[in-house]
Amino acid sequence: MVRHSNVLIVGSGIAALQFATKLRCDINVIILTKSHVKKGNSYLAQGGVAAAMSNSDSAYKHFKDTLEAGRFHNNPDPVAMMTMEAPNLISEMLEDGCSFDMDPSGNILLGMEGAHSEKRIVHGGGDATGKMIMEYFAQKVKNSNIEVIEDCTVYELMVNQNQCFGVKGKHMDGKKEMYTADHIVLATGGLGQIYSFTSNAETVTGDGIALAYKAGAEVTDMEFVQFHPTLLSVDGKGIGLVSEAVRGEGARLVTSSGKEIMKGVHPLENLAPRHIVSQTIYEYIKIGETVYLDISNIENFESKFPTITASCKQHHIDVIGGKIPVVPGCHFLMGGIKTDLEGRTSIERLYAIGEVACTGIHGANRLASNSLLEGLYFGKKLAEHVNSFSRETAAIPCPQDFSMDITPVPLNLPEREILQTKMMENTGIVRDKKGLTNQFNWLEAYQISHLLDRNLENLSIEEINRVFMTITAWLVTKSALERTESRGGHFREDYPFEDDHKWARKQIVHKRVGSYLQLSNF
Repeated sequence: MVRHSNVLIVGSGIAALQFATKLRCDINVIILTKSHVKKGNSYLAQGGVAAAMSNSDSAYKHFKDTLEAGRFHNNPDPVAMMTMEAPNLISEMLEDGCSFDMDPSGNILLGMEGAHSEKRIVHGGGDATGKMIMEYFAQKVKNSNIEVIEDCTVYELMVNQNQCFGVKGKHMDGKKEMYTADHIVLATGGLGQIYSFTSNAETVTGDGIALAYKAGAEVTDMEFVQFHPTLLSVDGKGIGLVSEAVRGEGARLVTSSGKEIMKGVHPLENLAPRHIVSQTIYEYIKIGETVYLDISNIENFESKFPTITASCKQHHIDVIGGKIPVVPGCHFLMGGIKTDLEGRTSIERLYAIGEVACTGIHGANRLASNSLLEGLYFGKKLAEHVNSFSRETAAIPCPQDFSMDITPVPLNLPEREILQTKMMENTGIVRDKKGLTNQFNWLEAYQISHLLDRNLENLSIEEINRVFMTITAWLVTKSALERTESRGGHFREDYPFEDDHKWARKQIVHKRVGSYLQLSNF
């Protein structure tokens, strides 16, 4: 069966829903999501939306903080545009009924997070901002021109003569369908599940990146993976996120003896950029120390952070005792499918927005609470671009031989848990040539070139996820091995400093024909 729409969106997070709801009402839209709208990263997001909305703040300060956190690997043009537009995006949503947290005077309540120079974090429901925004969008998506299809895993982009004209999807019951469209948008999120410690939802397995790379699109900056400093630690494993807003309210990172581990490490101490805090915690964990967030000086912690409190209680951690054990884990990918400032990829009619895309906004390390902002900004910007097209269906360059393959072929794939553990050990928070080489060779043994050419139609959904995880892990490891410096989320123990002479403004771009260095055009 083939279904056609004007716009097809793969993914259902904030970027996808902002885009869908900003399209003209006469444009029909299909949204495919591999699970449920309420099970993705956007819905789970505890952090807020960064926007310069106070009298003491400015878009320029937000711009500067973004570049500093990104270690000046950012593309300054979209950073400037996004930070300028941020207050308008918040005001627009507030006027439309989105329930952001307000102070007693009726103004938007602004919080502080790491590497920000001002209080500019807009929250909803305390630490449930993602849930609040997603429920706001869920009401808007009920429009008749938008259809959401859940539990559908997209396993192939259909491309002919460098034009994407649709996708193939598999439903939970094994049924396969083709979806064609005039505009195909990937909004699938990041790659968190390739690591054993992660704040990401179970569904975040690098799908969009692997799909695009298999189809011939360019991907870039894959070495820049952000590890959030504070996942809740239960029996040494990361279980869910402890928002950076907790440190913004005054929590301190300490050892069991009470030593403050961030003192003397960075001028901002506990609010230092995430890569610095993550690396510091990791060094203590390596020598057998348990690291805690000391929350004893935060008044009304339970009411300010109800989601975190509930998670602690579920795992029998007493927040009244004032210490929450934490461990760093994979949180966000700064790289992804290379796009221009409209969201266009190197394949015609194929777009990417949100975490799966790389516009250069985040540079080498994302500033806290810029991710939801990026989704809102580029979702709206891409909608403006698509709205400029006529609704008339474009010619579909679909050859007649795009049939469903039914020939089973044996496939060798790494086990999910083994891949996650080895990525954490070798391509994780602290990297070096030996570990990266071992990881790259281990992944190469699974015949990456074969996986890239492989037809996935007869695989189970679990096997499809493992194919995507393996391809994405290979791209991250390959990039991390090639970049011989430390910058932002990429830390090489054997190259511990930034090397501006060799690497400033250089991107590693991957395409099926190989990888190349590109002097960034910003």
